[in-house]
Amino acid sequence: MSRLVVIGADAAGMSAASQARRMLPADRLDIVAFERGHFASYSACGIPYWVGGQVTDRDALIARTPQEHRARGIDLRMRTEVTEIDPARQRVHAVDLESGREYWTSYDHLVIATGARPVRPPMPGIDAPGVHGVQSLDDGQALLDTLDGNRGRRAVVVGAGYIGVEMAEALINRGYEVTVVNRGPEPMATLDPDMGRLVHTAMEGLGITMVGDAEVSAILTGEDGRVRGVATKDAEYPADVVVLGIGVRPETSLSGAAGLPLGAHGGLLTDRAMRVRGHENIWAGGDCVEVLDLVSGQERHIALGTHANKHGQVIGTNVGGGYATFPGVVGTAVSKVCDLEIARTGLREKDARRVGLKFETVTVESTSRAGYYPGAAPMTVKMLAERRTGRLLGVQIVGREGAAKRVDVAAVVLTAGLTVEQMTALDLGYAPPFSPVWDPVLVAARKAAAKVRSRTGHTG
Repeated sequence: MSRLVVIGADAAGMSAASQARRMLPADRLDIVAFERGHFASYSACGIPYWVGGQVTDRDALIARTPQEHRARGIDLRMRTEVTEIDPARQRVHAVDLESGREYWTSYDHLVIATGARPVRPPMPGIDAPGVHGVQSLDDGQALLDTLDGNRGRRAVVVGAGYIGVEMAEALINRGYEVTVVNRGPEPMATLDPDMGRLVHTAMEGLGITMVGDAEVSAILTGEDGRVRGVATKDAEYPADVVVLGIGVRPETSLSGAAGLPLGAHGGLLTDRAMRVRGHENIWAGGDCVEVLDLVSGQERHIALGTHANKHGQVIGTNVGGGYATFPGVVGTAVSKVCDLEIARTGLREKDARRVGLKFETVTVESTSRAGYYPGAAPMTVKMLAERRTGRLLGVQIVGREGAAKRVDVAAVVLTAGLTVEQMTALDLGYAPPFSPVWDPVLVAARKAAAKVRSRTGHTG
């Protein structure tokens, strides 16, 4: 019998364990999984909606309980932290956080699924009570405990990426006065600044105070040690709670200490089978790895549950004796703040410039439905196409209901390597309740194709 050891019991780790168990019965494969937190197999992406009240039951975010995993033949050890990986001896060192007991566990196959950690810049007051990162279900519970115990109703969100804007919405929904302090000029740095400006305007329209080009230098605390505000070089903003939405980094401290290969973004490097490079029996997946960007051809770090679950499926299949690969990503992501929908896939302008691509851009304004049909909502679509070939490079969409999921069409086009000219002929569904005669994405493709043909207008 061989043993599979899994570090981290969320999306990638438990998907790998579950798939390996499907492939091999318990008398052929022993599976041991370690999780330092209180929860396993949950939707981290759902935490902002639980905090905001749209999801009322925490357990609704849990896909499978520890008891359910154990019933399927997986020895899941909760509140147990792996503190060392010893690749030479094929073992890991673990600590039971409740009892303090320490021990080594050997492995034949190791899966590293340690996820990502919220960025907490070193500054005065960063660890004060009332300052929260939001990455795990434990983090979400701690934030809710603070919100429920607060007398004041002022919140400051530091950072305006996906986590920042989603948490701004959650806090607005809970009746807080929300200020978002962002280092860049516009929110959503995953968009080009002109599209980020649309998000900025919409957020202000929702009653959120947006502060751009402002870097937080300190968390201010009161006499009781709790947070009372944040400070930048030019101003102070009062707060009864502070949420950090600065982003995440791969949690690879264990892997780095073990000498495993890390990439430019700090994530583990794997082959297409999700095997850690140079280590035949060590696998990694989820937010702790870097993946191939199919558009730019470079490695990048993307923390998304969709990828983590796919990584786990690939790993479990390979550990179980099958064959599977993860080819890469195109960088598709969607989000929302109240009724504003935000989507992107592929490259931004600065991404394309960084890898030496010449490109054309177009921006079009359209509606989600036929203009005469009730409920038609505005949307803005921006598209990048390679200058000479016309290959689609990226799409960004900001709009109201029905806008965000249109990005999926562009994600398929990017994966297939189609041109914007080819894109214009796509046979997309049409009826007035769902789209204008020319879908907004296809309108952008037509304009981009014309621009490529003429080779005029804005270029990168």
